[in-house]
Amino acid sequence: MKNNHWLSPEWPAPANIHAATTLRTGGVSLAPYNSLNPASHVGDNAEHVRENRQRIKSLLKLPAEPLWLQQTHSNQAVYAQANSITAIADASYTDQANVVCAVMTADCLPLLVCSADGLQIAAIHAGWRGLLDGIISNTIGCFATKDLLVWLGPAIGKHCFEVGQDVYSAFAEKSAVFSSAFTASANDKYLADIYQLARIELQALGIKQIYGGDFCTVTDSDRFFSYRRDQQTGRMATLIWRD
Repeated sequence: MKNNHWLSPEWPAPANIHAATTLRTGGVSLAPYNSLNPASHVGDNAEHVRENRQRIKSLLKLPAEPLWLQQTHSNQAVYAQANSITAIADASYTDQANVVCAVMTADCLPLLVCSADGLQIAAIHAGWRGLLDGIISNTIGCFATKDLLVWLGPAIGKHCFEVGQDVYSAFAEKSAVFSSAFTASANDKYLADIYQLARIELQALGIKQIYGGDFCTVTDSDRFFSYRRDQQTGRMATLIWRD
């Protein structure tokens, strides 16, 4: 399901699971944050950010204010509970109803996770540093089951994500399997497939139900913010909650 202001994951999640990624339209922020920017750390007008967050809450009919994380490209996952306001982490998870887990991205990979029984959920922010350091496995380890569904939200596409030899070597040294997610480019550079890096990690954890992963934030400027494309820009919010 798609509309002008958010994406709904195409995945067979239980009926009590609700999820979305906001797009850049439908808000009040001015260029270069135009327009639905919920991020307070990128230099946008604070009043505009507050209004955008309220619009997101209204548009998606959220049951509560999301837990807005202070993301640092770490491997830290925190438990989200009612009345949680903020935390320094790059993922949140919960088994409580009506608690909204959220991450903000503008090229990094947002992942949403839910258990097949609909009781546990998580939202993960995974840039290459977080992927390398284990943000996915750390968050998956917080679930009571490996019977999980995962949706890979909008991130930088494999034809746009150029990285250096250092990034390639770091992943290859962690596991040779990761090498398949890199394609050699010019001047000792590589094109990295962030979706494939995540799939490799998830599959190694025994997760088979993986969906999404067919977006590119850099090339789709109408819908998505992209730091690599624009440098100074807003963020999309990727959110999940359960009844």
